[in-house]
Amino acid sequence: MNVIATRLPEVLIFEPRVFGDERGFFLESFRQTVFDEAVGAHFDFVQDNHSRSRRGVLRGLHYQLDPQAQGKLVRVTQGRVFDVAVDVRRSSLRFGQWVGVELSGENHRQLWVPPGFAHGFLVLSDSADFLYKTTNYYAPQAERCIRWDDPAIGIQWPDAGVALQVSAKDAQGASLAQADVFA
Repeated sequence: MNVIATRLPEVLIFEPRVFGDERGFFLESFRQTVFDEAVGAHFDFVQDNHSRSRRGVLRGLHYQLDPQAQGKLVRVTQGRVFDVAVDVRRSSLRFGQWVGVELSGENHRQLWVPPGFAHGFLVLSDSADFLYKTTNYYAPQAERCIRWDDPAIGIQWPDAGVALQVSAKDAQGASLAQADVFA
C-alpha cells in the first residue's frame, strides 16, 4: 500500500498495489496495521456505507460533531468522482482549507477524511459506486452541512458535463462562517 500525503497533513491518499492478469485483478483494500501507522493513531471502523449516484450529483459538505464525530475512509469501485475534504476545526491553522482528489474504479485510490473535516464529492462519470468506512455510527442529531459553493472555502469543482444536482438539504447548508464546527 502506497500512502500519499496531501497539502492537508491529516488527509491521506491510500493507493493499493493491484495485481492483474487476463482473469481480472486482486488488491488489498484495507490493512489495519498499515492504516494505523500511516495516520499515527488507531481508529475502529464501525459502519460501512455504499451509495450510487449519477453524473453531476454533488453530495456534501457533511460532517458530524463530537461526540459522534466520524472519520471516513472513502473509495469508488465503479465510475469516477472528485472527492473533497475541508478542515472545519476553528483552532487549526488550516481552518477552511480544502483538498480534492479524483477517486475511481480504475485508480483504486482511497481517501482518509479524519474527524474534524467536512466531506463531499461530485460524480464525474455516468454513475459512480461510492463506498466508505466510518469510525462512528451515523447520528442525525450530530450531522452538519456546509455549503458546497461557499466562497470562503473556494472549492474548485471540476466540470461534470451536466447541470449539478444538489439535494435540498445540501443546498441549505450553512456558510463556513456561520457553521457549527469543531473548536
